[in-house]
Amino acid sequence: MRMDNATAVSATNVSGGSLQSTIKDLPIAKVWAFAVGQFGWALLSGIISNWLVYFYQPDQETISQGQTVFVPQGLVVLGLVTVVGGITAFARFFDAFVDPAVASLSDRCDSKAGRRMPFLKFAALPLAVVTVLVFWSPINGTSWVNAAFLFVTVIGYYIALTFYCTPYNALIAELGHDSKQQLTISTAISFTWVAGTAIAYVAPVIWGAFVPMMGRITAIRVTFTIMAAVAFACMLVPPLAIREKDYVNSQPTSESTIESLKQTFSDGEFRKFVCSDVVYWVAITTFQTGLPFFVTSLLKLPETTTTIYFVLMTGVSVLFYLPVNILANRVGKKRLLLIAFVIFTCAFAFAGALGSGVLALMPAMAQGLTLSVVGAIPMAAFGILPQAIVANIADASSKTTGQDRQGMFYAARTFAMKMGQSVAMLLFTGVSTIGMASGAGYRIAAVCAAVLCGLGGIVFAFYNEKKVLHVLGA
Repeated sequence: MRMDNATAVSATNVSGGSLQSTIKDLPIAKVWAFAVGQFGWALLSGIISNWLVYFYQPDQETISQGQTVFVPQGLVVLGLVTVVGGITAFARFFDAFVDPAVASLSDRCDSKAGRRMPFLKFAALPLAVVTVLVFWSPINGTSWVNAAFLFVTVIGYYIALTFYCTPYNALIAELGHDSKQQLTISTAISFTWVAGTAIAYVAPVIWGAFVPMMGRITAIRVTFTIMAAVAFACMLVPPLAIREKDYVNSQPTSESTIESLKQTFSDGEFRKFVCSDVVYWVAITTFQTGLPFFVTSLLKLPETTTTIYFVLMTGVSVLFYLPVNILANRVGKKRLLLIAFVIFTCAFAFAGALGSGVLALMPAMAQGLTLSVVGAIPMAAFGILPQAIVANIADASSKTTGQDRQGMFYAARTFAMKMGQSVAMLLFTGVSTIGMASGAGYRIAAVCAAVLCGLGGIVFAFYNEKKVLHVLGA
């Protein structure tokens, strides 16, 4: 029960008496300590999502710069799915089914340290180590042994990521005691998510400085090792800085994994959100995976230009964080996210025309700058609002059912994300091989992303935000 702006108090009757435990609101310093953990795993996620395909399925420009081809590049299924695409898609698909199991373990955990923080401590080191191993192929040349090694390490990466991220995301709903606090936490972790992803995009600049001393491949591996060490330290900050039970009043659930998952997906508003989220993740992953190729193959610019564009996109996006936070409280999260869907759809369509006759009057560098600025606005909205929406839905469900299954709600959302990413990896690695000399496949991928993003917005339009907020009393 909310008593004032600083403290939430709950009372439990014991043997006719009253035992009071004080559950405090999370101070702003602790909010940022929590957000540092997001920086860590966002940095590792950025390394994998931005550079894995670029490293293992290089284009001719990259090969000419000294990139080794580590895995067979031939098409293996129906002339469409590449080795890299098949491995990454299967790993995400497999891990999507690990999410509910980890969520259930976390929701039912009765550790003295809380339901979530022990998982963060346990998963930080394995996640950092396996991220580096993904790029450490044992054979210096094209080999199916490297493909098998990649298969194992990528699956290991996604499992470790799940053990950290599922409990971490559940804390958004639990540390934030109302919709406004949850939005504040979501905004803070959006800053650190963007920062982590931006640092991952700076990788070419860092490894470029190392190349003269150790060669391209070693330079890339050393760069990712340094980044992973930084990420590991950051991921340990939340469990070391925050005593979970000082700020969280939720109790372990009594439901089995299957029952909890069933009840989670029985929520109609959550189903609408998740359906739109799956399509969105197909679109955004296709775009993010393709961005380095859009720069080198379509615009014919150096790979380091990717860093310039993403840093610009990040900087402009950050400028919109405060307006998004303010407007979300005034006009609603749904309305802002629908606008973001529309802008992203236009940006992806524009990406498909990069370097073509349609934009012949615009210099190549300016085309990339335009894409970065236009994409920055929806990037701010999608960085903040979806996490806050899931927190609202999870809290509303808790009030209705009496079960605190926040972990399962975020696991279900992560399940949707990984299913979307799986499809995206199959889509991009498949269509990108079409007309590689001309870059036609990259254009097709961008157009597919635009169409899918538009469809995601249409599905999300059916989400009933007023119904959820009514349950919360907001």
